Amino acid sequence: MAEHTSSSITIEAAPADVMSVIADFARYPEWTGEVKEAEVLAVNDQGRAEQVRLVLDAGAIKDDHVLEYTWLGDKEVSWTLVKSQMLRSLDGTYALAPMAGGVRTEVTYKLAVDVKIPLLGMIKRKAEKVIIDRALAGLKKRVESIPQG
Repeated sequence: MAEHTSSSITIEAAPADVMSVIADFARYPEWTGEVKEAEVLAVNDQGRAEQVRLVLDAGAIKDDHVLEYTWLGDKEVSWTLVKSQMLRSLDGTYALAPMAGGVRTEVTYKLAVDVKIPLLGMIKRKAEKVIIDRALAGLKKRVESIPQG
């Protein structure tokens, strides 16, 4: 991943519980804010999404794009852009690290976005930071609202 923006948050749940929320694309419109529609186009042999079409409305960035996902168990998921109307590239990763005996998880989100319209690097990084912070806050709220165990 080239120049990227990164942030982390601690979630009161095991990595498997966090990853199950990340992998549940159908529910993204309920907790992400920016994702208005999510449609799984292909799944891998473990039953996880391999390609997903997302309709995004993040204020300045409105887009209908397809992402390809690579899963590393419940430790990491990364994605890259397949096609888009507004974006030249979009690469991201959720990395999950167990904490405190596996009942808490540190989630690190890395994101690099390149839009087809010219944007100053500083403005682009700020937009990435807003997307990351909202996604992590939404993920934390969603995971911690689900009864564990």
